[in-house]
Amino acid sequence: MFGRTRLAVGVGAGLTIGFLALIVIVGTTIWLVERGNSLLEQSALQRTIRITAVELRDHLRTAESSQRGFLLTGNAIYLAPYDTAKTRARQELEDLGRMIPADAPNRAMLPRLSEAVGQKIADMDSSIAFKSAGRDAEAMALLQRNRGKALMDEINVFLYGAILSADENGTLNSAEQQRNASLLRWISAGAAVVIVLVVFAVVHTVYRSAQELKLARDEVRAVNLTLEERVKARTADLALARERAEVLLAEVNHRVANSLQLVAVLVRMQMRSVADPAAKDALAETQSRINAISLIHKSLYTSGDVTNVALNDYLGAMLGNLETAMKKDGHTAILKCYLEPVSLRTDASVSLGVAVQELVTNAFKYAYPEDQPGEVRVRLKRLEDGKAELTVEDDGVGIAPNTPHAGTGLGSKIIQTMASALQTRVEYINRAPGTVARLVLTTANV
Repeated sequence: MFGRTRLAVGVGAGLTIGFLALIVIVGTTIWLVERGNSLLEQSALQRTIRITAVELRDHLRTAESSQRGFLLTGNAIYLAPYDTAKTRARQELEDLGRMIPADAPNRAMLPRLSEAVGQKIADMDSSIAFKSAGRDAEAMALLQRNRGKALMDEINVFLYGAILSADENGTLNSAEQQRNASLLRWISAGAAVVIVLVVFAVVHTVYRSAQELKLARDEVRAVNLTLEERVKARTADLALARERAEVLLAEVNHRVANSLQLVAVLVRMQMRSVADPAAKDALAETQSRINAISLIHKSLYTSGDVTNVALNDYLGAMLGNLETAMKKDGHTAILKCYLEPVSLRTDASVSLGVAVQELVTNAFKYAYPEDQPGEVRVRLKRLEDGKAELTVEDDGVGIAPNTPHAGTGLGSKIIQTMASALQTRVEYINRAPGTVARLVLTTANV
């Protein structure tokens, strides 16, 4: 009873931690999405302010050029764009007044800008009126006062400040969006690691409970060896206890598999609401890793052996799902599997499944750039002395010396961590063309 309680407590604690990790990633993602939408709106406003300021300056310059051309030549054709440019400048001045936020530093200068624009337009109207009335001397005297130039210089100073402020705000918004995307990737990766650790803990607890049950049964048999009737009764009790334990193990694996599937569905739903491509990729990778672990538990509660996994069946199902997901993402490589029958402990199978998924995903993404056609081959075969060899091969671009990892590097770290858990390492062989990733499982793991 105590062992069963401890098993239930361990499994419950593990699922609670995994659920909390899911809440953290979903909550953070929602907040980052809302913040991203706010930054997009602010960036759009700053771009509109900048465009309006530039167009106001350009229309005033157009009106000024039209005025000067008329004053110098007396030809009314120069006045063709004048009225339109003047009207547009006034409209853009009103738009600028509506768009600049109340707390902006340059908001206080808007009244003076409106006054300067009005005086500039009035000055141009006066000179044009003098010229049209034949009072050329008065028109030229008004022009030579340079009052219009001084007003234009003052207007340019304000507009340049508005343009510069809009550019700075847009740069700050873009930088914050990049930081938020990076934060989301790290939180997703952290949540994936937590979920993997939770699965390890649950599997380890189940395994220890099975081992303790076997040890207790052997001790009872040794003590009661001379008491035939007592042995029979005790054996019947132990058989019933074993059946209950196996039912409990199957139920635990069933619940864990369902919970992981639920987590994967929630991650996929969240992925659809994220606009950032990098965040989508991070959530898609997290979902694939969760699905790979879920298949372990599905194979456990659908088979008669709760301590070992048939790798040829498990890897075949997992790689089939992975190939489908890769093709949905636009990858054109073909996945081929050559899997011999090999059994592996449950905890070791989790590590191997995660490592194989990362290696095959890397081959699809990076061996064939720009979605070139090709093959990715996964081979599992037995070696001598109880060892087994697993290889992931491709005919792609290969690995150049001293080349940094593509992507975030999280996949390589996960592969190294899983290989360490299997007490082995991954060997990369550059075949030119193509790469082979080789992993040998020792007798202690098989």
